[in-house]
Amino acid sequence: MTKEQSRKLYLQKRLGLSDAEFQRLSKRLTDNFFTSLDLSSIKVLHTFLPIEKQKEINTWMIIDRIKREHPQIRLSVPKINNQTSTIESFYFEDADQLEKNTWGIMEPKQGIPTPTDKIDAVLVPLLAFDRKGNRVGYGRGFYDKFLSNITCRKIGLSFFPPVQSIEGMSAQDVPIDVAVTPEGVFTLNKS
Repeated sequence: MTKEQSRKLYLQKRLGLSDAEFQRLSKRLTDNFFTSLDLSSIKVLHTFLPIEKQKEINTWMIIDRIKREHPQIRLSVPKINNQTSTIESFYFEDADQLEKNTWGIMEPKQGIPTPTDKIDAVLVPLLAFDRKGNRVGYGRGFYDKFLSNITCRKIGLSFFPPVQSIEGMSAQDVPIDVAVTPEGVFTLNKS
């Protein structure tokens, strides 16, 4: 399946989830995240904030549990720099520092920038992924640019299991190391 075919199919599948199914799958994914991943070495976790109209994984469930169960982990969230079309990372203090951008995505309106060399893991939004770690997002390349300039664990979050393979990947596409789904956690082989 090509990137474009995967993008279209899995966005359609995700948008077709009922609200109850969406919440159930988000909770199962969150539970798998906490029971299957070793968070002991993570000091700074960068996480995306969900685009509700796209039915992205409800990362607020992960954020809330990190704050309650792992207060030693500092959270960081993205902000789109429209001039450079890149992601900048800011430490997350609370929801009061957020506002919706032009795409309807919550992002910091102010805050302390997170140096990329301080980030230990990044949660990456996925529409689809394969067992080699190839991933499909919305196609704008924001996360590819961000991930290419950072050395840390790249953890994808998806409602769906891996596809057999994704064709049409380019040198600019940055693979993920592991994917968390409602069914379990997949360690990916990048070879």
